[in-house]
Amino acid sequence: MLRCGLLGKKLGHSYSPAIHSRLADYRYELFEKSEEELEAFLQSGCFDGLNVTIPYKKAVLPYCDEISDTVRAIGSVNTIVRRADGTLYGDNTDAAGFSYMIRESGITVDGAKALVLGSGGASLTVCHVLRQLGAKSVTVISRSGKDNYENLHCHADADIIVNTTPVGMYPNNGQAPLSLKAFPKCRGVLDVVYNPARTALCLEAEALGIPCAGGLSMLVAQAKRSAEQFIGAPIADEKVDAIRKELAASMQNIVLIGMPGSGKSSIGAALSVMLGRPLIDADEAFTQRAGMPPSEYLPRYGEPAFRDLECEVLAELGKRSGCILATGGGCILREENYASLHQNGQIFWIKRELANLPRDGRPLSQGADLAAMYETRKPRYHRFADFVIENSSSIEAAAKQIADAL
Repeated sequence: MLRCGLLGKKLGHSYSPAIHSRLADYRYELFEKSEEELEAFLQSGCFDGLNVTIPYKKAVLPYCDEISDTVRAIGSVNTIVRRADGTLYGDNTDAAGFSYMIRESGITVDGAKALVLGSGGASLTVCHVLRQLGAKSVTVISRSGKDNYENLHCHADADIIVNTTPVGMYPNNGQAPLSLKAFPKCRGVLDVVYNPARTALCLEAEALGIPCAGGLSMLVAQAKRSAEQFIGAPIADEKVDAIRKELAASMQNIVLIGMPGSGKSSIGAALSVMLGRPLIDADEAFTQRAGMPPSEYLPRYGEPAFRDLECEVLAELGKRSGCILATGGGCILREENYASLHQNGQIFWIKRELANLPRDGRPLSQGADLAAMYETRKPRYHRFADFVIENSSSIEAAAKQIADAL
């Protein structure tokens, strides 16, 4: 069996093994190597194919006996194949991945003025592809040099913005390299970051009605092209979309919102058993953070202070992947919580008849006019929700509605 893998300095958690296991039949491992180990590893003959990531995309070039035209144009390697005679062939499949990402996004590059944020290896690939696809101009924005973040006003007429920096990438979620409001003509945003699923830049694009795409499709498409190099045979393009959808579903959180007592925790527990995902209760996370439950915190410090701390808790919880998150009933009252919950999640509004909502242990429900509370919150639930689930029969039935929707 072929032995392949990912070469890098610090790899941490990588989705590459999961992707490659779905592409073809070969071993795929993570090879963490220091600069001092790099030469010996590349000359060792202990691999048949490699993907190469930061910081070695340029460092491996001298060890390649032959390189592709794409590598000559871009100047970096992300795929190495050991040929039958032992020589190493270097290619750059990120270009194929980014081309696929553009096609899937539906964003037209031909004739566009493009801004590329960042000047690293990914930027070189992106610029190469944009020019190949007929962009009218491609301008790289870096922290220094002629075109930088201090003179973005000179490029306010940009049509397309591509982020190749790690700004907004996990665990630094919520950050963006710039504000799209400064670009009134922008008609497309592409972010090569894939964790979170929706970076702050993409969330702003969504809010402004600008077509956008994250980097998961690029990751899968470049892996497919690498796999073809490893096995020496074509792989159907349909596999890319199937793997992307499967990964997206497994990576994204299931976020449950709704009135207090609507059944979020119970449905979340049923889903956890049904799907094998961990359940996180936002009220329990709040209790750990505050040192007391909401029922004690609210009367002691008041609702504004409670909402402030709730926002901080949800900002951390929203960074996670593949979880079920049961939220407090009023989390939708703060707009900033939408980005925290939506960045990595599909949001499900659990609806239940007001007459069936229990009040015990719920400080904001006790003694309140539930009908008035619901009317106030109803537009906010609509604002947050991707799906609406009726909890009108059983917990299991509501959980199945969510699983079917996914």
